[in-house]
Amino acid sequence: MSTAAASPHVMNTYGRLPIAMSHGDGVWVWDTEGRRYLDGLGGIAVNTLGHNHPKLVPALQDQIAKIIHSSNYYHVPGQEGLAAKLVELSGMTNVFFCSTGLEANEAALKLARKFGHGKGIERPEIVVYEHAFHGRSIATLSATGNVRVQQGFGPLVEGFIRVPLNDIEALKEKTAGNPNVVAVFFETIQGEGGIHPMRQEYLRQVRALCDQNDWLLMIDEVQCGMGRTGKWFAHQWAGIVPDVMPLAKGLGSGVPIGAVVAGPRAADIFQPGNHGTTFGGNPLATRAGVETIRIMEEDGLVENAARVGAHLKAALEREIGALPGVKDVRGQGLMLGVELDRPCGAILQRAADAGLLLSVTADSVIRLVPPLILTEAEADQIVAILAPLVKAFLAEQG
Repeated sequence: MSTAAASPHVMNTYGRLPIAMSHGDGVWVWDTEGRRYLDGLGGIAVNTLGHNHPKLVPALQDQIAKIIHSSNYYHVPGQEGLAAKLVELSGMTNVFFCSTGLEANEAALKLARKFGHGKGIERPEIVVYEHAFHGRSIATLSATGNVRVQQGFGPLVEGFIRVPLNDIEALKEKTAGNPNVVAVFFETIQGEGGIHPMRQEYLRQVRALCDQNDWLLMIDEVQCGMGRTGKWFAHQWAGIVPDVMPLAKGLGSGVPIGAVVAGPRAADIFQPGNHGTTFGGNPLATRAGVETIRIMEEDGLVENAARVGAHLKAALEREIGALPGVKDVRGQGLMLGVELDRPCGAILQRAADAGLLLSVTADSVIRLVPPLILTEAEADQIVAILAPLVKAFLAEQG
């Protein structure tokens, strides 16, 4: 194991493993001591194309040699190209670019509030969900459904109505007779909350309810979007189109970029001066987005995510799904979670010691969100490393 030491000068905001990464190639990364790991985490669903991709690296080098950043005072051609592609893939109409998923979600909340004010609603309210995670700014933290990450940061922002997942009657009951509701906001598959998917029928029901009430349907695809589930965006499995769709993580294959894609109901809410960002949509970031999508299309990576993800899920179910102590194997494509019946944070270090990177979220869910270039053979390697770890962990726990 690497003995990378914590810096006395870096703020202590992460519970880091004692590993420092040096370089990567494909789905493999090496630490500063030369140890190799199979990357089942992908930078938390960020490294869409893996590491050192032979098509992406030259494109980014080319862009860096031209121009890295220019102000949004001026037109950025890469924004036009990337926006056009996102509109084509989503069936929506307009895009705002930022740098992170938090910023994209914050912009979505602002869109919803301004939408409400435009209808004469002085105190707009937004429906959010139990177990949700939308970011760590004060507003996105308030929309998040995790009391533990909210503690110490009150008072939280008002204007949120919280409901359980996949329960249309609860949603109707919580909003009945409330003229201040302006939007419903959720992740198609909750990531940090424990890989909890919204059912397809529920997605269609919420879309219909929003249409009936003139609410914005805002779907956070920051983690589950960009091909990860086997469609470009996870909500597309239900055959619906949202009004607002925040994106980030995998959009730039590691170059920081976020986006808010809007449909006709939301596309013209923001006007000059209403919202902005210094770094958002700069030439390097948008080039990364354009090239990521181009390579995904050329190499069939959305289809690969569906095929390899199904193979990985089936292998996990076969090897550990029936074990006492394994509650569920769930998710879609290359966004999978194995829920145990007990906290399992110890598996994080044990997996790294065995040469596999992953995460544990919601205390008891082992999360796998590897690069979309993963092959079936590499998926089998993940299972070959992980299954014995889970079996040993459950056995020693009794």
